[in-house]
Amino acid sequence: MKLRRMTIVAACLTTAASLTACAGGGSESTVKADCTPAHSFPTIEKGTLTVVLYDLPPFSKLDGKTVSGVDGDIVNAIAEKECLTVKAVAVSAAASIPTVQSGRADLAIAAWYRTAERAKVVSLSDPLYTDQMAIISKDGVSSIPSLKDRKVGTVDGYLWVKDMKKYLGSSLKIYPSTVNMNQDLKAGRIDAGVDSFGSGVFNNKDLQVKVVEPFDEVAASLEDAQICLPVPKSNPKLLAAINEDIAELHESGEIVKILEKHDLDKSAADTGEPRLIG
Repeated sequence: MKLRRMTIVAACLTTAASLTACAGGGSESTVKADCTPAHSFPTIEKGTLTVVLYDLPPFSKLDGKTVSGVDGDIVNAIAEKECLTVKAVAVSAAASIPTVQSGRADLAIAAWYRTAERAKVVSLSDPLYTDQMAIISKDGVSSIPSLKDRKVGTVDGYLWVKDMKKYLGSSLKIYPSTVNMNQDLKAGRIDAGVDSFGSGVFNNKDLQVKVVEPFDEVAASLEDAQICLPVPKSNPKLLAAINEDIAELHESGEIVKILEKHDLDKSAADTGEPRLIG
């Protein structure tokens, strides 16, 4: 699962380099000639929605010339409503928000949290879905206290890391990526992993993944983070249009369909009112 960090990494922020200086590739889609957009707003390139992402299955992935995953499918649906060609460019996790902030991309995808720190530098769309904290194990445990006597792993950057470290102490191992954590989990070097539900299900087909039960000592277990689309503060018309499109996708049930397509629980679409964490 991606490192949805509370701090904004400054990589690529202060340079005047082009978008491709931080990019690992790109893709384009086509639009029907008789398409009528739902809204009018400017984009970096006329007729094109420039999206930055990095591979974070099942949320965002660049498959050849197609952006996919939960966030990718949502953005494709928005682009279809607005008669825009999607131009997806692969960047690092650290470069994503700075690229949007500097106006070199229209938006970013990869399960970005609505955080107070992030809202200082970019505009955040209304929530798409929630990211549910989960426990991965052989026996399907779902309570945090049940981890007390086990060797547990999680990934650096998650909102629950500080609280889990305080609660579990030295029995918690913090990994730089989900790849490292899942390798140890499958090899039996740790007994359980703590990840987002979507990432856990995608990466651990032979283990049980359970949404955690609320636990007062871990704040992230009490209220799920909301996922959004970060857009430049300099483009309020884009933000307004995206929010209206998101509302329609919720109302039509399309977001539920997208979540279920990627094996996420449909309850994640019940986001509640927009809120910021941190």
